[in-house]
Amino acid sequence: MTDFVDGTAFNHEQGNRARKLFAAVVLAALDDAIADDKKYGNGPEQIARWARSRDGREVLSCAGIDPNERVVSGLMEFVSKGVRTSVALSREESERRNAAQAEAA
Repeated sequence: MTDFVDGTAFNHEQGNRARKLFAAVVLAALDDAIADDKKYGNGPEQIARWARSRDGREVLSCAGIDPNERVVSGLMEFVSKGVRTSVALSREESERRNAAQAEAA
């Protein structure tokens, strides 16, 4: 019985690690699209094309993201804002956004 529990816990942990790895691939694709947007002006179209492709849908699914049109439009909107993922995920950026929303309200 303990072997089953240990095996299940190990498999669950492996699944979480794999999901994080695929999430990192999604973040890298977003950064690439943002760089394309700054350089060529076609970033949102690039991320939409990738997210709708078979490989993109597979990566999004493995990252735990449902690859539907709502997600694609959200990715396009994120790329059009032009904020790199490392900056968008930082605590300072989140505090700055919250302060701006508080001022607007």
